[in-house]
Amino acid sequence: MELVAGCYEQVLFGFAVHREPQASGDLEQKWTAVADFTHHAHTASLSAVAVNSRFVVTGSKDETIHIYDMKKKIEHGALVHHNGTITCLKFYGNRHLISGAEDGLICIWDAKKWECLKSIKAHKGRVTFLSIHPSGKLALSVGTDKTLRTWNLVDGRSAFIRNIKQNAHIVEWSPKGEKYIVVTMNKIDIYQLDTASVSGTITNEKRISSVRFLFESVLAVAGDEEVVRFFNCDSLMCLCEFKAHENRVKDILSFEIPEHHVIITASSDGFLKVWKLNHDKGVPPSLLCEVNTKARLTCVGVWLDRVTDKKQSLLPAAEPSPVSKDQSQIHQKEPGDEVQEEERQSKPNTKKGGLTGDNGKPKKENSLVSPKKRKMAKMLEKKKKRKKIQMIRQVAAFSYEKTSLPE
Repeated sequence: MELVAGCYEQVLFGFAVHREPQASGDLEQKWTAVADFTHHAHTASLSAVAVNSRFVVTGSKDETIHIYDMKKKIEHGALVHHNGTITCLKFYGNRHLISGAEDGLICIWDAKKWECLKSIKAHKGRVTFLSIHPSGKLALSVGTDKTLRTWNLVDGRSAFIRNIKQNAHIVEWSPKGEKYIVVTMNKIDIYQLDTASVSGTITNEKRISSVRFLFESVLAVAGDEEVVRFFNCDSLMCLCEFKAHENRVKDILSFEIPEHHVIITASSDGFLKVWKLNHDKGVPPSLLCEVNTKARLTCVGVWLDRVTDKKQSLLPAAEPSPVSKDQSQIHQKEPGDEVQEEERQSKPNTKKGGLTGDNGKPKKENSLVSPKKRKMAKMLEKKKKRKKIQMIRQVAAFSYEKTSLPE
């Protein structure tokens, strides 16, 4: 297990977490976090991080996305399609990455060849957050144009727009995809998928910086304060709260490994902390280990040295989406909300052609190709040209022999 964290100081940290063998007299297994690497690739503060079974990708205010191969521990390259701060990065399985930025674009990337398959003008303002449905066919995004948009990832189109009263900065699907939340300032609106309406609102004391579903009905909420709270989405009650850091908590991560449900918190105080969730959600989690990065952290991820997600790719464009019915339910008109159907865009990159765009060929400037591969491609191209020239000469000579008069 490796913790990766970005900060305002433009550095990506990596810490290897080891679980020591439990002694016979010890009640708890000891965990230790050891510094593994620091990488200063960006020229501005890091704003987002995402992890799959092999790669870690980071987004920054320098408008670039950098890729790190965690198995080889080397930088793999950079993606430079966006014009503006990278605001969100999400992997779906091991084959696709989705990015959002201040330029209002959402880009779908092939995480094998690192080519931009689809570039969508998603919001009139900047994209502040996006979340992928567990099925991989549907996504939600929010932006500074005060809209919540639903995306069909099968064909890369926006089907509906819901106008909201304020600029939302977080949207998140639940683990089963039966509900989703929209966060504006210190309020969390909980939407039920089956009723397509707000089932309740949770209010935090201060502005919310990060939200994670621990379970289908339990939320971990962090804000511009030292405290983390657990809320029940059904009763809307606070189950417990605990002081996690000495400064505001910037990001929370939650995942499960054998015998442990783990929570990671990152704070502006420089600390990364690993917590073990108790069976009783009303009891605060217990601290497993912590490490001081001495930097102002902004985002956190965890890399597990194994394939934890069996969903390897988004579904092909030819397959119909079974969630299309749910899409229409999500956006039924409610009092105070205006629901609009997305206007048909005439730009070439929004024509129906699957995730690969119009003609299935990504733009060359979006490709990530190593110098070695580029050199080999040039050599093959020259070889093909030589063969073609030879063939043309042979055909011409044969044609001349056939058409020449005998002496």
